[in-house]
Amino acid sequence: MLEVNGIQVSYGGVRVLHDVSFHVDQGETVSMIGSNGAGKSTILRAISGLLHLDVGEIRFNGVNIEEKKPHEIVKMGIAQVPEGRHLFSKMTVWENLYIGAFVNKNEQERLRQIDLVFGLFPRLKERQNQTAGTLSGGERQMVAIARGLMSAPKLLMLDECSLGLMPTLVEQIFEVIDRLNEEGMTILLVEQRVHEALELAHRGYCLQTGRIVLEGTGEELLESDLVRKAYLGM
Repeated sequence: MLEVNGIQVSYGGVRVLHDVSFHVDQGETVSMIGSNGAGKSTILRAISGLLHLDVGEIRFNGVNIEEKKPHEIVKMGIAQVPEGRHLFSKMTVWENLYIGAFVNKNEQERLRQIDLVFGLFPRLKERQNQTAGTLSGGERQMVAIARGLMSAPKLLMLDECSLGLMPTLVEQIFEVIDRLNEEGMTILLVEQRVHEALELAHRGYCLQTGRIVLEGTGEELLESDLVRKAYLGM
């Protein structure tokens, strides 16, 4: 489904991704792990069309997308839930979700998609008329994920979705991610909670200083000495 081939990306003339290649197959959950500054979010921003590639190519269902604009990439079926949520704080939950369906001009389908995400996040249905800025951190994260789902993506990319949340809410978020995958959603997960991310993953990649240094199944990476020492404190 997604093929990233030899990409290099720079910020202000400083290269932050070095010859990164990986793939995500349809129906998989693939986790990208690594420390802060490793380049994980940069990869997602490059896939979303928010960053220009120095070198390399990105293909989605066989189509080159590296020259496409972000809204065109969303229309093709890729949605990113960014780190930090980035909600419209003065708009209601319902309005934030509705905006997420901008690629779909059919009003009935938009409303049907809202019902689907309310099924995943019942709390958002209760809060649908509340402004996003008054929600708790966990509720805002739920809105961010639900908004990403409003475009009915083929590939959902999640960037640090557990950041700053209480353990009980983290568990709820990961349960939703697992449920989405079981229902057929393909997921690329960038996450610092390494153990949880790899337990969910069919496969994973470990990124260090802009390079992929290790790949394998989620189980293989959990048993890797590098991962156990660097990320699991073992």
